[in-house]
Amino acid sequence: MIKKILILLFLLLIIVYLVVAVTAFNTKPSDQVCKGMELTIKDSIDHGFISKKEVFRLLNSKKLSPVGKKISAINTRLLEEELSQHPLIENVECYRTSGCKIGIEVTQRLPILRVMANNGDNYYIDHKGKIMPIPNSSAHVVVITGNVNRDFAIKELYKLGVFLQDHPLWNAQIEQINVTQTKELELVPRVGEHIIFLGKPGNYEEKFERLKTFYEKGLNQIGWNKYSRISLEFNNQIICTKKEK
Repeated sequence: MIKKILILLFLLLIIVYLVVAVTAFNTKPSDQVCKGMELTIKDSIDHGFISKKEVFRLLNSKKLSPVGKKISAINTRLLEEELSQHPLIENVECYRTSGCKIGIEVTQRLPILRVMANNGDNYYIDHKGKIMPIPNSSAHVVVITGNVNRDFAIKELYKLGVFLQDHPLWNAQIEQINVTQTKELELVPRVGEHIIFLGKPGNYEEKFERLKTFYEKGLNQIGWNKYSRISLEFNNQIICTKKEK
């Protein structure tokens, strides 16, 4: 008797499940309403240039917030296009989720250099070599000063910025790049009281390899504050200027 009751209960549960499932599956998308947004901002731990609050504010100002609207009426491509116009956003992907929400993934633009030129220019250069405005929060990147215009910064200094990003040792050691009137480069290191003179832009692999050898076999032996200037301008040699006593 008990066995029959358990079988009947089991069959009843199956019937209830099937009824609920069929009802859910037969609900038309046009009848579903967006219950919220699932927003993800990539690289937000290292760079907080744009916040979730800012994204929500931007969508509300454009009257594009999907919350409360019918899923079938939400144009995800339009959301992507509007958010991508923000100067600190590189890419946006919008999609519908299974929970009647709109997923939004925002990729921020990542700076590799900051230019603070003599002519008053103040901007970032991002990892794709494009001019990027200064956000509310700062980024810890190499600062470029001196006689630099935007064309020189994008065509020449961007290459040095990429080189530094690809070499953690030099990215940590170099904190400033000064451009002289003759468009030659002077580097200010974080460790050591000296100026590193590169000369004209280019040939970074060879120049920094010489500098690394000099650091390891030279300054580690005689001290990091012995010289005021280390020149890597000429091939296959390093010219050092001693500090004046």
